[in-house]
Amino acid sequence: MQKAYKLHGVHRHYDWGGTQFIPSLMQVQNLDNKPFAEYWMGAHPSAPAQIETNNGLLPISEFGSIPYLFKVLDVAKMLSIQVHPTKENAVIGFNHEELMGVAINAPNRNYKDNNHKPEVMVALSEFWLLHGFLAPHLLEERLKTLPYLNPLLEHFKDANYKGLYAYFMQLSPSNADVFLKPLMQDAITCVQNGTVNKSHPHWWANKYYNGVLPENNIDKGIFSIYILNIVQVNKSEGVFQGAGLLHAYLEGQNIELMANSDNVLRGGLTPKHIDIEELMKHVLFEPTYPNVLKGDVLNAIETIYPCPVPDFGLSKIALITGEHYTINSKSLEMLLVIEGQIIIDTITYKAGEVALVAAFQQIHMQATEASVVFKSYVP
Repeated sequence: MQKAYKLHGVHRHYDWGGTQFIPSLMQVQNLDNKPFAEYWMGAHPSAPAQIETNNGLLPISEFGSIPYLFKVLDVAKMLSIQVHPTKENAVIGFNHEELMGVAINAPNRNYKDNNHKPEVMVALSEFWLLHGFLAPHLLEERLKTLPYLNPLLEHFKDANYKGLYAYFMQLSPSNADVFLKPLMQDAITCVQNGTVNKSHPHWWANKYYNGVLPENNIDKGIFSIYILNIVQVNKSEGVFQGAGLLHAYLEGQNIELMANSDNVLRGGLTPKHIDIEELMKHVLFEPTYPNVLKGDVLNAIETIYPCPVPDFGLSKIALITGEHYTINSKSLEMLLVIEGQIIIDTITYKAGEVALVAAFQQIHMQATEASVVFKSYVP
């Protein structure tokens, strides 16, 4: 019986994606300079992977169920401010929209499936993201330091995150502009003068609008840049994000592993559907103290990134040229080669290629070059 098969995922050409990283990794030509935002490796119905066999390409579903979705991302433009529902709330929301007859591909659809979407990411380059609300003293200091935001202090009395966020997000566009126009002007000026860097929200507010101040209707998602943690993650470091955490990816390349879901509730920085009333039901209105994962060393070769959910696990395998390593699969697992080249059962997997490993198999891999492999599995 064959123990491992080559997996062919699906490219996603969202407009926020870069044009070089994924094509270069996977040796795909991009003559039209299209954005290659994500590469999906999984069984989600909107983009299921296929498996290479002696009988041709077969759908991944023929190899068993897989509760996670594995991705490579290249974030050139920042993603929307967003939150993911719990499993329980995803079921409620999905069933409600089904009952209301909202088409699954309708632009105003909130729930694409009935699953939660906890996720872990590991950086493949320097990576920047927004990750949960600032600690109370930091948020209060931010509102005090920027004079245009001073009037919002009264809405944050006693660390009232919900009061502050609800007040601002429910402002009319013209009333929100009263805060956001001078804020954006300051951001543009500071970036032009070189007085701020990527650790300051001005940098990202300026980037979102490419240094041009809109006349009106400034995206209210800009406010979130100022009240959320801006986190820098270095290559091979990770971040876990659970249900209810307001977040957004800002810039860089990473791999991402999540429950098999595409449920996203958005709070700005996007032309896509925004439903503030629904979003507010799911946000955890509490401070977040970022925990950047360095990984737990399993042995000299494999490092595990802790994921406090039953849906998935993630580890990194680093091999020097000629080195052998054995894994014992407990579930359907994926081995994504990010650097180098490995051999499994006489089949060569080079950078950008993926091996789907059958459950309960002993797999021997050998590195023909110095290699880095990320392994996804069910714990």
